[in-house]
Amino acid sequence: MNAILLLPLGIVLLNVYALALVLLRAPLFRLPVYWPMVLNVGLSVAPAAVLGIGVLVVIAVVSLVPSQALLLGVIALVLVLWVLLLPNSAYLVTELNFSHRRPSGDPAPLWYDIVMVLSLALSGVLNMLMNVLLVQFAYVLLVRPNDNDPYRQPDSWVLVAVTLVLVSVGIYLGRYIRFNSWDLLHPSSFVRKLVEHLRVPAHLRTLAGFVVVHTLFFGLTYLVVVAPVVLMVAAVNQ
Repeated sequence: MNAILLLPLGIVLLNVYALALVLLRAPLFRLPVYWPMVLNVGLSVAPAAVLGIGVLVVIAVVSLVPSQALLLGVIALVLVLWVLLLPNSAYLVTELNFSHRRPSGDPAPLWYDIVMVLSLALSGVLNMLMNVLLVQFAYVLLVRPNDNDPYRQPDSWVLVAVTLVLVSVGIYLGRYIRFNSWDLLHPSSFVRKLVEHLRVPAHLRTLAGFVVVHTLFFGLTYLVVVAPVVLMVAAVNQ
């Protein structure tokens, strides 16, 4: 079981390391703090925070107000908020464009910024994958509580694949149309901007390529990093 805990511990440490590199860049090289990166780190951990708060609310509902309708409503609300925020985690992969560097003579050495943006990108991707892993576990507990080997069934893996596709679409919307999760609070404006963007055939091709490439990347990373943990948990529970 200790080996299973290494994944979340490593992800937490990577987040701390990435944030430390962003904050230390300012005093080390006499530069202002690049606050968009700090904000993105916060947004990257927001989906996990939503899941944690959601679990606490579900426990409170079950303990204090045992209503199935209320419980389902809370779970649905938590999942909607989680899906809307989840692309913010993997969005850190877009920091690899080095847009934070000054075009002429940045005092921070390139080797420092390479490690910094790689740490940010990896922390964001792993944050997202860890979120998906937790939801896969929750799905199996709710849907297949009596199945002796639920991870041999395809449904939880299909859920993972669909979630990764949605994450890729969300990253595209954020990077190319500059949408944020809260833009959905204005649905008419959201739909209008989306339709205008997708009317351009070149944008449709870019969207398709972007989603395919990113989904395959996230899926392969999930298989390499997260799937072994799923199999270990399955073996422990048998």
